[in-house]
Amino acid sequence: MLRILLNIIWLMFGGIWLALGYMLAGIICLILIITIPFGIAAFRIAIYALWPFGSRVINKPTSGLPSFVGNIIWLIVAGVWLALGHIVTAFLQAITIIGIPLAIGNLKMIPISLMPLGKQIVPTDQPTFPYPGSPGPYQAQHHYPR
Repeated sequence: MLRILLNIIWLMFGGIWLALGYMLAGIICLILIITIPFGIAAFRIAIYALWPFGSRVINKPTSGLPSFVGNIIWLIVAGVWLALGHIVTAFLQAITIIGIPLAIGNLKMIPISLMPLGKQIVPTDQPTFPYPGSPGPYQAQHHYPR
């Protein structure tokens, strides 16, 4: 119940504007073919920016050098500006007592706004290993001596 209440307050006091910023970045990235992965990541984060409480960001185990290079490009082109938007919004939210949890949630979104590629947004109640075929917490590979 608390998550729903925080998400509704978040939506009214900053979530819509942040999501619109990510959508604008996504639309701009869809103009060129080479930046389509950035646009997809921006739209994914826009949905997260609308309803962040009850979700978390995890690293994709399959990401590698292409995600790293893409994140460097994203950081220069859009990441810094979106992170600044989070900082300004968090400052404005922290002015009121009821806005302090929102400001903390906003500051937690800065890492994904700076480096979105190679990340996945999952519900907080989902296990850490959401990928089919990846070892789960009880399916880890054990090597026993013979």
